Formats: sequence, C-alpha cells, structure tokens
Amino acid sequence: MTGRRAFPLEGYVGLYFLFYLPNVILTKLITSLPHGSLGRPLTGLETLPASLILNTLLTYGFIWASGWHRDAHAVRIAGLRVPMPTRYTLLSGLGTALIVFTVPLSFTFEGVSIPFIQLLMRGDILIIAPLVDLLFGRRVRWWSWVALALVALALAITLTSRGGLGLPPLAILVVLLYTLGYFIRLTVMTRVSKDGDDAKVRGYFVEEKIFALPASVLFLALISATGWGGQAGELSFGFVGIWGDSVLGWLALIALTLTVVSIFSVLILLNPRENAYCVPLERASSLLAGIAGSLILAAGWGLRALTPAELVGALLLIAAIAVLSIAPRLRARAAPEPQVP
Repeated sequence: MTGRRAFPLEGYVGLYFLFYLPNVILTKLITSLPHGSLGRPLTGLETLPASLILNTLLTYGFIWASGWHRDAHAVRIAGLRVPMPTRYTLLSGLGTALIVFTVPLSFTFEGVSIPFIQLLMRGDILIIAPLVDLLFGRRVRWWSWVALALVALALAITLTSRGGLGLPPLAILVVLLYTLGYFIRLTVMTRVSKDGDDAKVRGYFVEEKIFALPASVLFLALISATGWGGQAGELSFGFVGIWGDSVLGWLALIALTLTVVSIFSVLILLNPRENAYCVPLERASSLLAGIAGSLILAAGWGLRALTPAELVGALLLIAAIAVLSIAPRLRARAAPEPQVP
C-alpha cells in the first residue's frame, strides 16, 4: 500500500481481471456440470455458504497478517485491540453483505448467460455512480456522461433482443439487491474515504469486511433455519453436507480468488477520482472476466455461447471504458489540472 500512488489504477484493474476470471469459470462449472454423487449440478445456494465462510476466514487472515487492522477504529476487549466499524462503515458493510452473496448467485441461474446478468448488474452501477457524485457535489466530467450514454445503449440493445428481462424472480431480486448494496457502499465511500489517504483505505476495508462477511453468512443461515421453501433445503446442504464433499477444494479456490478480488476492488473504488471514473473501470474488469469466461466455457465445456446482442452490449461497455481511460489523459496533456477529490 505504501506505493499505491506509484502503481497505476489500470494496473489494479488488470489484476482484478486476472483473479476474477477463474472465479467466474469455476463458479459456473460447479453449478452447470453434474455433481458426481448427486447426478445433477449443484445449485448456487448449495455452494454459496461454504464459499462465503471460507472467504470470511481468508479475509480475516489477510487483515491480521497484513497489519491493516492497525488502521481501523477499534475498542479494547480484555486488553486486546479489536477492530470496530463506525456507523458509516457499518452501513457500508450492510451494502457489501448484499453484494457479496448476490454476485456468486448471479452466475448460477439456468438459461441466463453470464454476460447478460453482468450487463444488467454492472450497467445499473455505472448509472448510479455519477448520481452519487452529484449528490456529494463532486464534478462529473463529460467523458463520464458519454460512458453513461454508451451503457444505456448497451442495456437497451440487450433487453430488446431478449424481448424484455425474461429472468427468474430470484434473478430479478439478485439484481435489485446488488444495485441497492452498491448504492449504499458508494455513498459511504464518497462520504468518508475517497481522499487518497492510504491509511483510510486500509481502515475502511477492515471495518467494512469484519461486519459484511459474517453478516452475509448469517443472512443465509437464517433462511436455512426458517425452512423457507426449497431454498432452505439447498442451504442446509451448503452449510452441513458440503464440508465432506470433493467439491470443497474448488470452493476454497473460489473463496481465495474472491478474497484477492475484494482487495483490488477497494483500491480501485477508493481512488480519489470521481465515482463516475473509478466505478466503470472496476465494473468493466469484472465484465471482461465474464465475457472471457463465457468464451472459455463455451469452447472448453460446450456451455451457452454469447449471443450477438450480448456481444454488442459488452463491446459498448468496453467502449465506455476506453472513453474513461483515454479522454482524461488527452485532457491532461492538453491542459494539466490538479486532481480534485
């Protein structure tokens, strides 16, 4: 972290992509190919509890081993310094909890391609990013509005080609919860930590994650305990039966990649530039991983290939990212200006 400013933001975007790609592929394979003993693919709800629990343990281990916990607010309990979220990072943790368990689920819906669900989820976030900037009086430059228009066009083309959303009710709920979670998170980030202070970035990550990850696990456990519908039975297997299953090693790898991705994500989103700049870069990295993952899955395992409309929508989002990456550099060469927090 001491050299974060010297390392280009796009470098973190590239690393995000490299670790997110195997996460996408493994998640889709586990929930698409028949499981050895069950004779059917595992569902997202059957795999999610273990991956989230492992992700929580790995993240806590990183927080302790890296020393990032020293930059977080804390209380003394029995002589020990225990990191504790503020009211703002607690609220952000609630938003993050919504994001954490909806992202893996988004890859698991039958008949719904990864690029399409990602386009919906990432497109929504690209739209709310400049709105949060405006809410806090931050300047939104012209290239952010151009990128927003490209995103809107991509959404319109993809939805029109499908004749509407055509999603299962749970998938629609996932998109709504994901969008709400990101709105909460971006609002808090802009309020407390987007000022370029490395210590604040480290403290924010710790305070947010120590609450968000166990909260997401608790949410799933409550659904399982209530016995609500078929989802409860799937979650019961995910909390109990999965630990002796051969798929556990793959779930551990998914959890590891998710842990690393979450670190790069906070470094990108808490960059002092406006949300309308940082968010599209971070979201595009995940989108490109989804596209690349779909191509690999189609070529290697015969899973559903991209439709022409999905490919056009993805290319439009990539164009939006190109605008966000190139236009500020051309502007800086023509008339350098100080970075505005």
